[in-house]
Amino acid sequence: MIDAVSSAMNAVIILLLIGALAGTWLLSGIVPAMIYYGLDILNPTIFLFAACVVSAIVSLATGSSWTTIATVGVALLGIGQALGISEGLIGGAIISGAYFGDKMSPLSDTTNLAPAMAGTDLFTHIRYMSITTVPSIIITLIIFLILGFLGQGEGSVERTEQIQSLIGQKFNITGWLFLVPVVVIVLIIRKVAAIPALLVGTLLGGIFAIIFPPNLMRDLGVEMRAADAYVVAGGFTVPTEGSAKDDGTYYSAGEVAAMQTEARSDFGLNSFITTMVAMYGDISVSTGDDDVDGLLSTGGMYGMLNTIWLILCAMVLGGVLESAGMLHRITDAVIKRAKSTTGLIGSTAGTCVFFNVTASDQYLSIVVPGRMYADTYKDRGLAPENLSRTLEDSGTVTSVLVPWNTCGATQASVLGVATLVYAPYCFFNIISPIMTVAIAAIRFRIRKLNTTESVEDSVTA
Repeated sequence: MIDAVSSAMNAVIILLLIGALAGTWLLSGIVPAMIYYGLDILNPTIFLFAACVVSAIVSLATGSSWTTIATVGVALLGIGQALGISEGLIGGAIISGAYFGDKMSPLSDTTNLAPAMAGTDLFTHIRYMSITTVPSIIITLIIFLILGFLGQGEGSVERTEQIQSLIGQKFNITGWLFLVPVVVIVLIIRKVAAIPALLVGTLLGGIFAIIFPPNLMRDLGVEMRAADAYVVAGGFTVPTEGSAKDDGTYYSAGEVAAMQTEARSDFGLNSFITTMVAMYGDISVSTGDDDVDGLLSTGGMYGMLNTIWLILCAMVLGGVLESAGMLHRITDAVIKRAKSTTGLIGSTAGTCVFFNVTASDQYLSIVVPGRMYADTYKDRGLAPENLSRTLEDSGTVTSVLVPWNTCGATQASVLGVATLVYAPYCFFNIISPIMTVAIAAIRFRIRKLNTTESVEDSVTA
């Protein structure tokens, strides 16, 4: 159980950093700039298709679906909402693309883990996996194109211009802001670990917040320095005329004006307070438009705590089930019933999904079935890339569809869209395990040991 919780610590730290990054990127105007320019480029008809493609490209380059969703994905969500598209559809498009890129990238941890568990090399695994992955993403993109042409979204030119105007009033929108996400992407491409890369992105976001929107920093800093009228964690109030002091007296108009004048004159302190709060607590930029205000708000690290508790509890449960041997007893019985190659691959896929649901962790859904089935595949004369492909097709991509899985809980928290709301639209993640079983059922390019040729299934049920 301790080992299970320890294995989640890296994910917990990444979650906290994503919360901090979201805060500084909002405050600095990075995410608002992405939304601003994205509204110029995209329209409701092609948005879902484009969101999936952009997420796929970034994830393929970085090898990280989590980083892609936390950066580009958050901006795409804001653009899609501004265009009037359902948040479930937007989340499904972003996650579909991000998990395709993660699955096919040689930089991805799961793409390296699956062949290691199965006993094959990385690039053999990637090439063989393309047999199922490419058709899955093509079908997914076609579905998103059809949905776009069917009129998903009610955005108008007037509404788009209104949103851009409100964002422009609060933030200094400039192309220089894109330097920060570019730096983060370059760091990850150069194989810098996620934690230091996200930390650099967070700190740069804070620096850019001081450089580019000083008026916003000043005003928010005043609100956050509420003197005697301060506060609960993450929430701030400003003393107004007539509000009560601790001694039972009330603030006069002159006192309030003097406090605000003093606060405005201390830009350095205001900037520090605002940046720190953006990292750890709730922050919202008020524009007078409820929809835009929703885009320009974030919970920081504090907003990630519920997700962290869920992940830790899920890992404890998974550790207990694993230690008690309950999971192995169930899967051993499954192996005995898998008489054919199709049945074996189907059982492997089902086991991966089962572990995502019960053990609540993407890595366990790859590692445990990989260990369990490796000898069985070898005994039946099947090349190890059959196993590694199935582990990825079923373990990697279905984790995000389970609300209590580390991936599902994380992406729901990062995007602010419930898992069960976006899950029906994660077409790539749903199609992938079906595709891997379908390819096995038609006996298409099922490799045997010591040959690269596709063969017929030689064992019948």
